[in-house]
Amino acid sequence: MAAGDTEVVQSSILRRVALYLGPEDVIAPARELLSAQEWILLPFRHIDEVSAALRKQQPSVGILVLQDVDAVKWQKHLLRLIAQNENIRWLALVEKELLNQLAIRQLIGSAFYDYHTTPIDPQRFLVMLGHAAGMAEISREALFTSDVNSATTEEQMVGASKQMQKVYQDIRKVAATDAPVLITGESGTGKELTARAIHERSFRKDGPFVAVNCGALPANLIQSELFGHEKGAFTGATERKIGRIEAANGGTLFLDEIGDLPLDLQVNLLRFLQEQTIHRVGGKDEIRVDVRVLAATHVNLEEAIKGGRFRQDLYYRLNVLQILMPPLRAREGDIPLLANYVFHRFADERGQRVKGFSEDALQIMNSYSWPGNIRELINRVRRAMVMCDKILINAEDLGLERRQNQRARVSLSEARDAAERDAIKAAVAQSLGSITRAAELLQISRVSLYRLMEKHGITPPGQKDR
Repeated sequence: MAAGDTEVVQSSILRRVALYLGPEDVIAPARELLSAQEWILLPFRHIDEVSAALRKQQPSVGILVLQDVDAVKWQKHLLRLIAQNENIRWLALVEKELLNQLAIRQLIGSAFYDYHTTPIDPQRFLVMLGHAAGMAEISREALFTSDVNSATTEEQMVGASKQMQKVYQDIRKVAATDAPVLITGESGTGKELTARAIHERSFRKDGPFVAVNCGALPANLIQSELFGHEKGAFTGATERKIGRIEAANGGTLFLDEIGDLPLDLQVNLLRFLQEQTIHRVGGKDEIRVDVRVLAATHVNLEEAIKGGRFRQDLYYRLNVLQILMPPLRAREGDIPLLANYVFHRFADERGQRVKGFSEDALQIMNSYSWPGNIRELINRVRRAMVMCDKILINAEDLGLERRQNQRARVSLSEARDAAERDAIKAAVAQSLGSITRAAELLQISRVSLYRLMEKHGITPPGQKDR
């Protein structure tokens, strides 16, 4: 590294700083223009020097010269460097003739933001560099992590598309109020993450966040689960129980799949929303509870109202503010970002040889309809990380190649059912027949899993649950 460059060492990402790994003569034609545009270039000769330097500083862009060397050795070290520094946008400089090599094309397609053939065209190279720096900045903002520092909070919302940018803006707006919010969208789009983000940005962030899946509660226990009960209120009530609503006092109550709540319970919930008071089952005392209510559903509640399955007055109580979660297929540019996030988030699960995604895998993920949305993407990527025995995950590892060819011949409903059925079968097989473990892998309740197995004609395994 040049002596004059040591002053730029910082812990944060540097907007107009780029590292450079390669021969000086390759970058030389662009040096004057880079300097005129106030770009600082950090030159390195060996990849080990880069790894050590990046522990102290984070430039926005990395520029790597790809040469015709030992491909296996080069890819191993290079892909590890890129995977360990995912906040940097990486650019490749490569001789045009080398693009005829399949290994070089796969490497560029799976690991680099863009590439430029040599000799360098300074003006075109500067434009590419600026785009890369801009995307590095957007991607850092797109990792929409909680403002609350918590070692146990793993939830992250990932996305840089205009659809997700609107969601982020809406979250910030509604978090500043205390009015009810209805979060709508298809299953698997991240509605609970949105609810948590609202809570963690509200003045109630230090209070409890209590989530209730209305579709997973046993029908005969919903009243007790929501409102609590007194000792002796019914057979088996051996002690007083605090309900979910009361447990959320001072914080946020999240009612997931509110469209599945039985009509008789909708009446009680409406009364609570109007009066902010509850009665435990078997109790006489009126208990005042201070909670903010967030609700979510994949059901069209207006259609449910017409069908007599949902109360119109409750709908208007819940739908004061609304956030619509976009389906993954509508989030332009987010699929590779999410896939790479999952790849690094579950890095300890992948095989030692697996270093990233092949170009055909990225292409087919972008063109796939993702009927199961983010939940399906996580499932497919994690499975591919375990099963892949090559350096790069391909379309076959993701199980998408055959489906992609058939997509035009099936309806969205059929595709969603097929993906749901395959996910359930895979989870049950991976859990060795344990319904409890399979439900945990799918992030649903055992009740919901049994219901889905019945829907798809999947026979529960005969062995004991464990």
